[in-house]
Amino acid sequence: MTLDWSVFCKDTLTGEAAPRCFSFLFGMDPNVDPTYLDWLFKAWGWTLAVAALSLILALIMGVVIGTLRTLPQNHFIQKILISFATAWVELFRNIPLLVQVFLWYHVVPALFPIMKSFPSYLLVSIALGLFTSARIAEQVRAGIQSLPRGQRYAAIALGMTTAQSYQYVLLPMGLRIIIPPLTSECMNIVKNSSVAFAVSVPELTLFAMQAQEETSRGIEIYLAVTGLYMISAFSVNRVMTWIEKKTRVPGFIASSNSSGH
Repeated sequence: MTLDWSVFCKDTLTGEAAPRCFSFLFGMDPNVDPTYLDWLFKAWGWTLAVAALSLILALIMGVVIGTLRTLPQNHFIQKILISFATAWVELFRNIPLLVQVFLWYHVVPALFPIMKSFPSYLLVSIALGLFTSARIAEQVRAGIQSLPRGQRYAAIALGMTTAQSYQYVLLPMGLRIIIPPLTSECMNIVKNSSVAFAVSVPELTLFAMQAQEETSRGIEIYLAVTGLYMISAFSVNRVMTWIEKKTRVPGFIASSNSSGH
């Protein structure tokens, strides 16, 4: 079996060898048809865009929902917020991601006509972001609840309100603790962005399916797409590892490790 990587330098319309293999970064001539390599990198851009939008939404909602689940049950309003956060997690965590994508693409716009004007990449980003927010919320909850109770009591003793104790004491420490599992979620969101092909977002998986059908060079196409997914996920891993090192609290980590021996 011989691999033919020249497939990426072929015209996407005619299938003939293109005069210029790659022009994506240099400005494409509107009179020249793109190559499969141009198409590949455009698809990679869509994958990263969907993943980035989804991650922003997932982090915001995950931190909010996870924090709500750790509120003290001292007042009726706090109990309502905890119940809402619990329902949020159970709802988005227990429905398959692909089903959620179809719900946001087909059902939600029918219920709310204003969303019919939303582009498909935005709808799938919302679906993926909310799905991931439930998982991040559980990590945030676990991170806050793993802190010694004395930290919460000390904040109250200093005269802090509940909001202030979370802002200045609990969340800064809790978020540091969950960076390792959060790294996995950030990598997963890049891989899970592949569900966007189901609603015709021109990302890597859709590119691979269509390019393989047109060229019959599935091995080269899928190897290239796999490589780009790996580069994306590995880059996220390196960034999160750097953040973990920069935000680590040496004394707290040392005491946690020593207590585990």
